[in-house]
Amino acid sequence: MGLLGGAIGAGLGAVGSIFGGIAASKAIKNVKNNINAQRSANKDWYDRRYNEDATQRADAVAAVNRVEQGIRERNRQAAGTQAVMGGTEESVAATKAANNQAIAEATASIAANGERRKDAIEAQYQAKDEAFQSQLNDLERQKAGNVAQAIQGVAQAGANIAGIL
Repeated sequence: MGLLGGAIGAGLGAVGSIFGGIAASKAIKNVKNNINAQRSANKDWYDRRYNEDATQRADAVAAVNRVEQGIRERNRQAAGTQAVMGGTEESVAATKAANNQAIAEATASIAANGERRKDAIEAQYQAKDEAFQSQLNDLERQKAGNVAQAIQGVAQAGANIAGIL
């Protein structure tokens, strides 16, 4: 009975190693699916944010509104000055030139900020994607180790059975 019990115990050890390896493989597959879902969500975030129109963002619209308000104020002042003091065509032209310069500077600032924002979004996306890829690589290494451990358990159980018989 001792010989048979040893063989059964060794066989159960082999079966346990196999089932343990299968359970670990399923768990790794679930984690891998979760990481891939996070990676996909990160890509969707990147596509959405990177391709936003910088001129339509709330901060850009607010900046343009501030510039336009300043232009309206300068135009009112220029019109008042011209009505009271009899301004010249040159003063009106200078006001228009200053207004055009203000719009050009605001637009250039929005464009520069938009490019810096895109660079930051790209860097953040790449860092997250590299982290996800590293996690996936770690899972593959863990999976390989689990397979090797399961094989070693089966081989050990086989050796025990052979030694008993």
